[in-house]
Amino acid sequence: MALEPIQYLLGAGSGSLVGFTLGLVGGGGSILAVPLMVYLVGVASPHVAIGTSALAVAANAGANLVPHARQRTIKWRCAGMFAAAGVAGAYAGSTLGKAFDGQKLLFLFALLMVLVGGLMLKSRGDPGNPDVQCRRENAPKVIGYGAATGLFSGFFGIGGGFLIVPGLMASTGMPMRNAVGSSLVAVTAFGLTAALNYALSGLVDWGLAAAFIAGGVIGGLVGAALSRRLSAHKGVLNTIFALLIFAVAAYMLWQSTAAILG
Repeated sequence: MALEPIQYLLGAGSGSLVGFTLGLVGGGGSILAVPLMVYLVGVASPHVAIGTSALAVAANAGANLVPHARQRTIKWRCAGMFAAAGVAGAYAGSTLGKAFDGQKLLFLFALLMVLVGGLMLKSRGDPGNPDVQCRRENAPKVIGYGAATGLFSGFFGIGGGFLIVPGLMASTGMPMRNAVGSSLVAVTAFGLTAALNYALSGLVDWGLAAAFIAGGVIGGLVGAALSRRLSAHKGVLNTIFALLIFAVAAYMLWQSTAAILG
């Protein structure tokens, strides 16, 4: 697929926004990446947009692990357990997603975003337990949530942070702040798994992915710094997360419905 130079510049700018939201709320990046690829950058094929964004978000999430690790917000055992359980699901889900109509895939993606946004608003007042640990007692619950999240993540071709953050909170009881940092481990793993599956079918634009990633590194540093400051205000990150989801979901529902009916 041949793109114009301006599209690569838009890709870098979009990557900055995605990196910023990944650093700020852990899961916003994968929500924004696909619609930005389709509606701003102008990638004609939803499947190419999904495959390319999966690679870009995985790379940006990996870069954002560094500042979160320095801030000691990552629950490594929980994150590793959750990610390992979801990798197989992510591959299976991405295989199904490639065979699904692109516009219908975007429509279902938007509906899922609305559901998750509602759940995040509902739990915004829950401070969580910052001392939570993943052990044999809660391992089945963490693994179950991880496997299910990986399947959905792969199906929609995204890192899946907007599913992983509430999944980690529900399965472990950890605070939003820890879930944001820990989610990046699974976002990286799921995104790379889905991107590999799409790449094998030629559905990744490598040049656009590189531009997206470059912009995302800068945005991620800014987002992580702001996340540290906002974490002191109860419920702020949850509210930002949910409002971001609702806004993008509304636009995607409008666009995808018009495409399906038209």
